[in-house]
Amino acid sequence: MIKVLDRLLLFLYTLIIGISVVFFLTASFGWVPIETSANFLRNLYYEKSTAYPAIAIGLFVLLVTCRFFFVAVRRGKAHIPSIDQRTDYGDIRISLETVENLALKSAGRVRGVKDMKARVSVSDAGLDIVIRAFVDGETSIPELSEEMQRSVKNHIEDITGIPVANVSVFVANVVQTQTFKSRVE
Repeated sequence: MIKVLDRLLLFLYTLIIGISVVFFLTASFGWVPIETSANFLRNLYYEKSTAYPAIAIGLFVLLVTCRFFFVAVRRGKAHIPSIDQRTDYGDIRISLETVENLALKSAGRVRGVKDMKARVSVSDAGLDIVIRAFVDGETSIPELSEEMQRSVKNHIEDITGIPVANVSVFVANVVQTQTFKSRVE
């Protein structure tokens, strides 16, 4: 939720700054008559209908500037996505990247798989693992997928101790083997 709010604030902030820059550039180049600029400034001083929106926009820009400054300089640990476990001896943190690499290592042992990518997400039931694979086309895809799912699930649960809720396999394509023609001279 905070990221969405920050993105909205950044959008509005950029819009206001952009409009202000365009206004100042047009005034600097003399494209806005001096009478118009003088009337606007006079209205800021004497007309409440012009002053209140300008004050509101100014306060908004000041608050957003403070927020962005705070976000930029605050000290905090970098949030690396991980799975946290507590034991009798202390805490264990296993990064999602570690689990992805374990899944790739396990799935790579399955015969018929040529290339793959893995994505891991955490749900209430356990880990959800999605493997996108390229196969050789010589092995039965249902058998290969089932073996890959079983292998990845067992390997991840054995190594990390974290339950795996789901292993999805997406066969993206069949790798074309290059045939080299022998050249006789």
